[in-house]
Amino acid sequence: MTPERQQEDDLRVTTDPRPPAPATPTTRLLRHRPDGVPVYAWVGHPGGPPVGTMWFGGPQPGGPAPAVDHRHAHDFLVVAYVERGTGLLRLGDAEHDVGAGDVLVVPPGQVMGAAGDGLTRGFVRAVFFPPDAVEGRSPGALRSWRRHPLLLPFVGPGARSVRRLHVPQADRPRWARRLTDLETEVAQGRRVGSAEAALAHLTLLLVDVARLADDPAAREAWDDPLVAAVFDVLARRSAEQLSLRDVAAEVGRTPGHVTTVVRQRTGRTVQQWLVEHRMAAARRLLEGSDLLVGAVGARVGYPDPAYFARVFRRSHGMSPAAWRHASRGGARPAGG
Repeated sequence: MTPERQQEDDLRVTTDPRPPAPATPTTRLLRHRPDGVPVYAWVGHPGGPPVGTMWFGGPQPGGPAPAVDHRHAHDFLVVAYVERGTGLLRLGDAEHDVGAGDVLVVPPGQVMGAAGDGLTRGFVRAVFFPPDAVEGRSPGALRSWRRHPLLLPFVGPGARSVRRLHVPQADRPRWARRLTDLETEVAQGRRVGSAEAALAHLTLLLVDVARLADDPAAREAWDDPLVAAVFDVLARRSAEQLSLRDVAAEVGRTPGHVTTVVRQRTGRTVQQWLVEHRMAAARRLLEGSDLLVGAVGARVGYPDPAYFARVFRRSHGMSPAAWRHASRGGARPAGG
């Protein structure tokens, strides 16, 4: 069993009578940090909603959940809602008691996990999604996600660590319904309209999160010119033969400094963001044009068709041709 599958299985510990929703999106192990903490990457599926859900916590039927430390990080965004009970979580370098109504806003790269007996006394719903989900796969989405008003809680002041918010008692039934509706649409997989419905529910959830975190002074004060400049270079030049040294030269910083700042702020390296830009462009072309696969690769920055196919398969778990076929309603070809 892969580490990411084991992690997902471990986290699905719940007293909820429903079985775990079939996850259309999946995650994969991206790397291990120097301290050994695993970092997981987002892997979507053609035609599916770019959002995933899971629930965890509470005793297992017939006995308590094991005290397991699920210390890990992601390169995607996570919102976790404590629907009932209490528990002990490790958020960043500190341990925190969490209780009913708490919302955890987890930016990319931040470490979290159970501590002590974890969430054996609580029940948590989690929603996870890539940075470009809110704006879909439109050109420029990755360029502007850091300034999107609904994503400010993930990148604004204080977001270098996990942010904890709190839902008033009167609003909790609405939050539970919102998350249940989102889970239902994600579980539908590729049913007609499910991707659009899941994104609509995600948007409404992020509106609620943004209102809990609303701070006009913080909105006006927040800016990170270096990361914004790096994103601008990637958006303009991702189809070129672009290196980290090229990006650093254009923003007037050393490659090491750029790498450190971007990874601290976003949980990804510049190279990983460059690949994400190119893969987003490739998906749009595969789904919306009849260009040959080799021509798609050349258009997004990979003139070598074989190398493009390897990078795409590594990012998506299937070949570009299989992605195109599945995105147009076909079953995934065997071995694709």
